[in-house]
Amino acid sequence: MKKREFNAMVAGVDSHWWYRGRRRIVASELERLALRPGCAVLDAGCGAGQTLDDLARLGTVHGVHGVDMSPDAVRAARSRGHINVRVSGIEHLPHRDATFDLVTCLDVVEHTPDDVTTFEELFRVTRPGGYLLVTVPAYQLLWSSHDVANQHHRRYRLSTLAGSASEAGWRLERRTYFNSFLLAPAALVRLGRRSRARAEQRSDLSLTPEWLNPLLELPLRIEAALIRGGVRLPAGLSLLAVFSKPDVPAAPEELPLTVPAADVATTSR
Repeated sequence: MKKREFNAMVAGVDSHWWYRGRRRIVASELERLALRPGCAVLDAGCGAGQTLDDLARLGTVHGVHGVDMSPDAVRAARSRGHINVRVSGIEHLPHRDATFDLVTCLDVVEHTPDDVTTFEELFRVTRPGGYLLVTVPAYQLLWSSHDVANQHHRRYRLSTLAGSASEAGWRLERRTYFNSFLLAPAALVRLGRRSRARAEQRSDLSLTPEWLNPLLELPLRIEAALIRGGVRLPAGLSLLAVFSKPDVPAAPEELPLTVPAADVATTSR
């Protein structure tokens, strides 16, 4: 993430409608997970640490853990009281195998060149029976200067996200799009900016004035209530998925004990 975008994130992490709304969406899914008391939790790509505040309420014994490749982000997270935060990318995590009951990875996977490798590493540090909660930006069609400014490699549909995660061993449990009510107006803005010959490369976070925060957060409040009730939203600017790590590894595909007769006939020619 570019320095300007990082500074915008830190400045708005507790007040900007997008961050506040996403926290509600994520919380609505966390409430539905069957986590053991004192569970071990990692936020992979923790940014300034606002999600760590929410995860700390899950009742972890040794505190939540976080990683971020930005030293500035790690310092910001530690300033919020989270001492178990380390500088690291998520493709090579500094944790042992099967350490965590829950891993969250919010709007991070799209920043990595190889998302399958990323999902494999998240799989490695998760305990059998544990969960991964992921959010990513939706629809490659909506690629804009926002994605360039934030150094994204891709946007997702459910099929591409689930496919990459499944290749790494994850099992899809639940999924929903969100930020649905704002999809149409945001799409118009992004496509309009993309049509300019030299659109400025900046995040959409800077496009809305502060006084609009309560109004723009309201749709996400409604969506969070719907998701908490089990509703799956069919479209939106973002995509959320919950995956689980199977307790028992999938059995390898069995090879036939005998060669089919048709194959014998073919090979004997």
